[in-house]
This record gives sequence, C-alpha cells and structure tokens, in this order.
Amino acid sequence: MLRLPILTVLLFVSVFSNAQQHPVTFFTKSEAAEVKKKVGAFPVLTHSYNEIKKEVDGFVGKDVDVPFPKDPAGGYTHDKHKANYTLMFNGGILYNLTGDIKYAALVKNMLLKYAVLNPTLKNHPQATSASPGRIFWQALNDANWMVYAGMAYDLIYNSLNVADRKKIEEGAFKPEVDYFTKDLRGWFDRIHNHNVWASAGVGIIGIASNNREYIDIALKGSDKDGKTGFIAQMNQLFSPDGYYTEGPYYVRYAILPYMLFANALNNTNPSLKIFEHRNKILQKALMTCLQQTNTDGVFFPMNDAIKDKDYTTNEIVTAINIAWKVYGNDDGLLTIANKQNRVMLNKGGSSIAAALATKKSITAFYPYKTIESTDGVKGNEGGISVLRNGSGNTLTSLIFKYASQGMGHGHFDRLNINLFDKGNEILQDYGSARFIGIEQKYGGRYLPENAAYAAQTIAHNTIVVDETSHFNGNSELGEKSHAQKLFSAISNPSVLVVSAKENNAYQRIGLQRTVYMLQLPDEKKLVVDIYNATSSDEHQYDLPFQYNGQFINPSFKYTANTKKQETLGLKNGYQFIWKEAEATVADTTVQFTFLNSHIYYTVSSLVQDSAKIFFTRSGANDPNFNIRREPAYIIRKKGKDQAFISVIEIHGKYDPIYEFSTNAYPAVQEIKLLLNNSDFTVAEIIVAGKKIMIAQSNKDFEKTKKHSLNLTNEKIEWTGPYSLLYDGKGLK
Repeated sequence: MLRLPILTVLLFVSVFSNAQQHPVTFFTKSEAAEVKKKVGAFPVLTHSYNEIKKEVDGFVGKDVDVPFPKDPAGGYTHDKHKANYTLMFNGGILYNLTGDIKYAALVKNMLLKYAVLNPTLKNHPQATSASPGRIFWQALNDANWMVYAGMAYDLIYNSLNVADRKKIEEGAFKPEVDYFTKDLRGWFDRIHNHNVWASAGVGIIGIASNNREYIDIALKGSDKDGKTGFIAQMNQLFSPDGYYTEGPYYVRYAILPYMLFANALNNTNPSLKIFEHRNKILQKALMTCLQQTNTDGVFFPMNDAIKDKDYTTNEIVTAINIAWKVYGNDDGLLTIANKQNRVMLNKGGSSIAAALATKKSITAFYPYKTIESTDGVKGNEGGISVLRNGSGNTLTSLIFKYASQGMGHGHFDRLNINLFDKGNEILQDYGSARFIGIEQKYGGRYLPENAAYAAQTIAHNTIVVDETSHFNGNSELGEKSHAQKLFSAISNPSVLVVSAKENNAYQRIGLQRTVYMLQLPDEKKLVVDIYNATSSDEHQYDLPFQYNGQFINPSFKYTANTKKQETLGLKNGYQFIWKEAEATVADTTVQFTFLNSHIYYTVSSLVQDSAKIFFTRSGANDPNFNIRREPAYIIRKKGKDQAFISVIEIHGKYDPIYEFSTNAYPAVQEIKLLLNNSDFTVAEIIVAGKKIMIAQSNKDFEKTKKHSLNLTNEKIEWTGPYSLLYDGKGLK
C-alpha cells in the first residue's frame, strides 16, 4: 500500500507535559463543568445522564466481578469484561459530573483488580487467530478495553494516591501495552481497523498516565519511524475524500478510536491540529460513511458487514458528538442525533442536546445525495458510486462498487451492484456470515461459510466466469489491482451514469459495466445495466441477481425441481446453492417480476442466441443452518464475448388490505442490441411504446469527443462518452 510522506507533526513526543491536568482524554475539567450545568436543562442530555447513572449506581458499593478470562465472544467472561470497561468509563464520567467519590472508588477498585489479574494472563484459551488477546479471545477486544480503561483511569486520576496510580499503571496497563508493542509487534504495526484501536488504546493510556513513550509509539509505530502507528492509519486507510478501504461497516467501527484518540490529542495540545490532518480527513470519513447508509440508517452491507448495524450505534454517537464539538453544527448530524436519542456527556453531546431542544424543526431524513467516493491513498484505486433519485421515503439508491479488494474483509465482487428502494434492500449483498455476540454460533466469530460462501463472487450481483470467483478467491492477489472508473455523469438527476472496467479478476477476460439510473417523465424509475465480458476463449458466464422479495412471475416457461434438487456447482460458493428451477431461453427479452414491501420489481434482460436461467436458493450443504435461505435469479451464457443488457424496473403497487394491484406488469416491452463491439455499444429499449436509445463509447471517454455511427436504419451522432434519448429527446 502506498504511504504518504512522514509529516513534521509526528514530533508529538515533545509537546506532552508530565504536569498536564486531568481529566484530558474524554473531556477536560472545564468541559465537565459546562456539561454539569446543562444536565437538567435539555431532555436528551438529562435522559442520557440518567441512563448512565442508573446503570452505574447499581454497582456502587458492590464487589464487581473481574473474572479470569475463559469464554469466547458471547460467553460470560467475555461479556463481563466488556461490560466492565464500559462501567469504569461511565463511573469516571459520573465522578467528574457529580464530584461524588463513590464513583471514583468504584472505578479504582475495578482497576486495582485488573492490576492483579493482567500480569498473570497468557494467551486467551479461546484464541484462534495469530493475534490472540489476553483479557479477550482476540487482541482487538483487548484494545477496546485499553481505550475505555485508559479514559476511565484519566477520569479518576486526581482521586488516586501515588501508590494506587503505580499499581494500576504497572499492573493493569503495562502488561497489555508490552504485549501489544512487543509480543504482538507485527500485528500492532499493521495498517488495519484493528490496529487503529490498538494505537488509540496505547496512546490514550499514554496520555492518561503521562507516559510519553507510549504516546510516541502509538503515534509513530513500534519503531517510532512514522511508517506505522496512528498517523499512518489516518494516512493510509482513507482515500482523499474519506472513503475507508474496508467499507462503511468497518469505518463505523474504526471511527470511534480515531475520534476518541484525536479528541485526547486535541485536548492535550490543540496546536497539533490533529482534526485538520489531511484536509479534515476524519470529518470526511464520518460524512462519507453516513452517506453510505440506507434511509433506515443501516450501513450498506459491503464486504464483511453485519447487515443490522446502523448509525444509532455507540461508535457513531461518539463520532457525531466529537465532530459537532470540533467541526461545528450540522443539520444532517442533528437529524441522526435525533434518531439516536442519546448523547455523550461531553461538550459536543450537550451542545447537540441543546440544539435538539431548541431547534423548531428537524428533518426526518438525513440529506442523502448522489456521491462518488474514490478508493486508495491517492484516490486512484477505483471507488464506489451511490446513485440516488428521489428523497425521504421515496429514495432509490443504486450502489456500484468498482473499488480495490478492501483488505482481509473484502469480498470478490468487482463491478458489483446493489439496489435499495423506499428503505428496502431490493438487489442485496449477503454481507458476512457471522452471528456476532452469539456464543452458540462459532463463538460469535466469522463462520466458515463466510469465506466459503458470503465472500465468493456468486453471492453477489456481478459476473462469475467458469464458476470461479474473482482472483480465484485469493485476497492477496486481489489486493494487487483495482477496478477502474471510465466515466460518470451525475449532474442531471434524471440521468445518472457510471461506467467502470475490471481486467484483472480473470486472466485474459475483460469486464466492463455501465449503469444508468433513469427518471422518466411519467415518474417511472429504471436502472439500465450494460455489462460486457470479452475474451478470445470460450467461457461460461453467470450473472446473478440476488433479489429480495416474493417470486411473482417470469415471462418464460421453466421446470421446477420439486422432486429432487441439486446444487448449482461443487465449489467457490456454488456448492451452497440449490437449483430450485431452471429454463432454457433463446432470442428474446426475458422478464422476471418479484414483490418487495408491496412494490413490484421486474428484471428484463436481452438474450441473444440462447441462455440458461436458474432460480436458486442458498442453504445447500449447510447442516448447521449457518446460511440465510435467500433466492437468486441467475442468467447463464456461454461463448467468447457476451453482453448482458438488463433493465431493472420499479413499478406498481399491491394493496393487501383492498386486495388490489396497480401497474403490476412491467412497462419495458423489448430490449435490442443494435451494435456491440470494442468501440461502441448501442442499445434500444421499448418502454410503454416509447424508445430509449443508449449509445456509449467503450474506449474514448473524453467529454468533448464527437462520435458518429451509421446503423442499419439511422445515423447516430453525439458528443462525450454516451448519449441517452427518450422518445427522441434528452431527459431533464
């Protein structure tokens, strides 16, 4: 991965004073005093304070268990240590807001228990990876503990005598820091979301304990040369516009340590301007990840994502509260804060609570927009486009992924698309195969089926060649290249278009996909998908549509496998898919309609010569029922060069109360491919008797380039990479 030049701001070690005032990590003494004054003034702040106080008061004066670690994620000891670091952190906050020593005593006693426990720990008995934890099964969770325990220590620092400080620093913290920076040095110095947490944990403990060595290692890596560490994580995991290479689900997780450690650094020395680093990269990261959510706040499930995570999580609450304090008020953030219905007990949180209480109107939906995000340190490694039409509960979002591999959590899904409409996932991404926090399901870890099925190409909405995943399912090979955006046009909301190519997923096979999101004058919404595969050799090409909904009707006859079912294939994810029905079609436009949340969706596809079609369902060869049972519609073609021209149409409505349908049949009538070669593609789509004509260049994408084509019955001329006419005119 490319690295940015080491910046002079890396000389952080010289700016921290051993005489610094506490607290400084989560908030300062003056901030705490300001929050204390406002606690009873604003409902959300009062509610948040009371919730924390109720939880912590339940443990005051009691002997809190600090058990010897033995359980995996979801087990008692795992969950108890997780609850403990939250309890210590909240107890420390309450000590500062109330001045009541009982809260400091609670935190002190727990930290002293950890000071006895931690020096005795070896690798966790449930560890399964190369980075085992001590308190938890993996080192990542130990890093979580360090972040919160470090802040808790800082929050009660002034209440402790010198002897107790020494016991805690040498007993609770030093074994963990040494383990990370010495025993797990190679892991600690990785560029990865786990190691953002690790750097933040070591750094926050360093600030809390006035340990300049820890701070220096946290910022610049174990060798203190700046090639790794927190600043390198800021430089190398984000593109210039804030896209996080592992995807929105993972920036949701990593944004918390980024923000918390940056906040601690900013409190100790604001002249460093850590929040200004890389042109405010942390603000860009937050705003980009929020744009990569559905209208219900759920993060788009790219890569190894858990599909239920949304922007009400603790990580985003924390990030928004700190961003509000640092970067200022934002109406979009206020909309999300309103849905979160809780704030952190810091300056940003109290300010948000005040805004929620005093603002006359707060918009119901985050201000979503069409957004294109580059990938890679320099923004030259492909990217992600989110094309949007509509607003509020009528919003339609098309996600087109032409990014890099996304590191170890990436999936083999080059040129993948997903579709959301009216808050529902229509063409879906499986996300990850994992039941996080559920001990009975593989200890809450990633299931074997995550790599075997969920990450494989066939679990997505992109071409699979010869039943083999992109890069033959090899992440290291995938990391060596990226897809390339060819052109885009997003200024006209009625015609949004992005084109990209991928020439490395398969040897000697080129993939090029162009997607158009169209708003027709009669309010019809269409997605036109032109996907070309080119090769000098014969291949089998499968294009799946992972549809989410109830099968309604296809336009062709099929054979249902009601007596005996077979799998679609034997490996690369195919072994997990049942063939429920199949058909052979030729020289026609095939259509398949399904229903999702009372709205009809139809996929219309051109078949030249012949193709096979499969209706499938995941769940084969899954005796432990680890995979969700989900349907797919797959078009299979064979040959050298193959074109997949499809239209995804949103139409009609079903009313289950009155038992009545409107516009239940698609308006798309026919698709024709008038020309398709290495230079141009020209397609004609008949929609309710009117013609959509799309002509696009496949090589020259200059905006000023003039093109002219003589077809059988007409001559087409246009300027730029594409032309789109509806009923002979452009869409406005």
